[in-house]
Amino acid sequence: MRADVRQVADGAYLVHGSNTNWALLTEGDAVTLVDTGYPGDRALVLDSLAAVGSSPEAVVAVLLTHAHNDHLGSAEYLRAAHGTPVHLHEAEVPHARRDFLHQVSAGRVLRNGWRPGVLPWAVHALRSGGTAHLPVTAPEPFPAAGPLDLPGRPVPVHTPGHTLGHCAYHLPHAGVLISGDALVSGHPTSRAKGPQLLPDMFHHERARAVASLDVLAGLDADVLLPGHGPVHRGPVRDAALHAAERAGAERAV
Repeated sequence: MRADVRQVADGAYLVHGSNTNWALLTEGDAVTLVDTGYPGDRALVLDSLAAVGSSPEAVVAVLLTHAHNDHLGSAEYLRAAHGTPVHLHEAEVPHARRDFLHQVSAGRVLRNGWRPGVLPWAVHALRSGGTAHLPVTAPEPFPAAGPLDLPGRPVPVHTPGHTLGHCAYHLPHAGVLISGDALVSGHPTSRAKGPQLLPDMFHHERARAVASLDVLAGLDADVLLPGHGPVHRGPVRDAALHAAERAGAERAV
């Protein structure tokens, strides 16, 4: 199976893996890899690098939006095999080391099994390594505040709630926002289409996840690369406000 690689701006690509996305930011053959899909997506990660004329050896750094298994799947592989540094927010570093795990429990998934799409999603997650023990041995916090000196010059934006140290990555020069799971455009467990929060069971602190939408609404971007769902075009401010309204309406029901 070939990777589904979509160019969204100069040097910026969204890759659709198996239910999870990652992003490639290129500068020549050098790449910043933002998230790495499930452990079972490794062949797709490698294929996506080849598709943009790069290779695992040319990945300058892995940036993680957060340390759930469907986003850090191949991070430790790249670190161990190629010496690739793995960076994320300082609050997420211990999560990546698996000092603790903030992830939806099997019990909570089962309690939500009546919801459309939940059980097929859970089977896929299990088969793809969603419950594997995959700590990143030496995750590193961002070396400095502001734009990172990496291909794409991404700017980390702390958006806690889904996890304590969740980060989005803003590319101001390109008008692009890589939002991870702070703002998505679809998910197998959701009937909704378009900008939204993930279903409640996935968030460590839902109220903070909703509050982080205000942070995203303040960013100047018109291309949204979510952790789940297709690319969304249009002002990110409008997308974030729409997701917040939808979250409020869902909680009121």
